Amino acid sequence: MQTENRVRYDILDGLRGVAALMVLLYHLFNDAKSFYVWPTPVLEFYHGFLGVDFFFILSGFVMGYAYDRQWSDGMTLGSFIRRRLIRLHPMVVMGVLLGAVAFLVQGSAKWDGTEVGIQAVMLATLLALFLIPAPTSLDVRGNTESFPLNGPHWSLFFEYIGSLLYGLMLRRLSDRWLRVWVAASICSLAAFALLMDDGGVAYGWSSEPTNILGGALRMLYAYPMGLLMARVFRQRNPKPLRGHIFMLGSLALVVLLGMPSLIDKDAETMYQLVCLLSLFPALIWFAARGTVTGWRQQTVSFLGRLSYPLYAVHFPFVYLFIAWVGRDGHPYEGYSQPWLPLLLTFVVSLVVAALSMLLYDEPLRRRLSKSSRK
Repeated sequence: MQTENRVRYDILDGLRGVAALMVLLYHLFNDAKSFYVWPTPVLEFYHGFLGVDFFFILSGFVMGYAYDRQWSDGMTLGSFIRRRLIRLHPMVVMGVLLGAVAFLVQGSAKWDGTEVGIQAVMLATLLALFLIPAPTSLDVRGNTESFPLNGPHWSLFFEYIGSLLYGLMLRRLSDRWLRVWVAASICSLAAFALLMDDGGVAYGWSSEPTNILGGALRMLYAYPMGLLMARVFRQRNPKPLRGHIFMLGSLALVVLLGMPSLIDKDAETMYQLVCLLSLFPALIWFAARGTVTGWRQQTVSFLGRLSYPLYAVHFPFVYLFIAWVGRDGHPYEGYSQPWLPLLLTFVVSLVVAALSMLLYDEPLRRRLSKSSRK
C-alpha cells in the first residue's frame, strides 16, 4: 500500500489478501451449508465474517498513513472523496453487474421460489450501482439483505461512510479526543454484542434496524482504531522486523478466522470481541513492522491487489453455487458431498477477480486518476 511518503506496508497488503480468501471460504462453507449436507468432520471457517472487521481496522490505518499529512498540503474534501471513489467504485459496479446477471441466471426468483419482475431487478441494480441499500420492496432474494444482488456490499456501504466520517471529522480530532472516541466505541460495541440475544457482532448485512445498528457500531469502532494506530505508529516509528513475518501473520489470521464456533454463547461473544479489540490491532501493528523483498514482496503485493476485487465479485458465484447444490433449502440428490461445485466456485471466483483486477479495475483507476489530475 502506497502512502504520501512512499512507505509501503507490503505484509499488510498480503494479509488483506489472506483475509479475503478466508471470507470466501466462510461464505462457501458456512453461509451456504444449510443448502447441502456435509460429510464429517464439517469444515466451517466459522469466524471468517470477522474478516470484515480486520478490513475496517486496516482501512483506518491505511487512510491515516496515506492521507493525514496531505490535508495540510492542500488536499480538499472534494479531492479526497474523488480518490476514494476512484479506488472503490469501479469494483462496486463490476460486483453489482455480476450479481444482477447471476440473479437472472438463477431464474429471477426469491429463495422461496417467488418470481421477481424485471422492473424490480432493474431498480435493485440501479440502487446498488450507487451503493444505496435496497428497501424491503426491492429485496429481490427475500433474505432481508440490504444489497440482495451482492450481499457483502453492505460492508462497502459502511466503508464509504467511514471514509466520509474521516474526511469530515475524524481527521480533525486530536490524539486525545480520538482516544476518547475509540474508548466510547469499544464500550458501545461490547455492550451491543453482549446484550443481543444471539450474541456477537455478526451484524450489518441485513436491512433490519438492529442489524444496521450492529454494522454501524463495528465501523465506528474499527476505523477510528485504525486511524489512532496509524498516528501512534508514525510517532513511535518502531524498528522494522525481518524474518517470516508474513507467514506468521497469515497463520495467525487463518487460525483466528477459521476457529470453529464456540458452543457457549457468552464464550463465543467474548472470542469475537477479543479478536476485534485486541488481537486484530496487535496483528496489524506487528505486520506493519515487517519487511519483505524479492519474490516474497511480489507475492504479498499481488495478494493485496487481488483482495478487494475478490471481495467485491465473489458472492454472485456463491449465489450460483447455492442454487446449484440446493433448492428451497433442501439438498439436491447426489450433492451430499458437493466438493466439485465448491472447488469450481472457488476457482472461478479467483479467476474472475484476477481478470477484473488486471483488465478492468487497475487500468480504469489509472485512467481516472490521470484525468482527475488534469
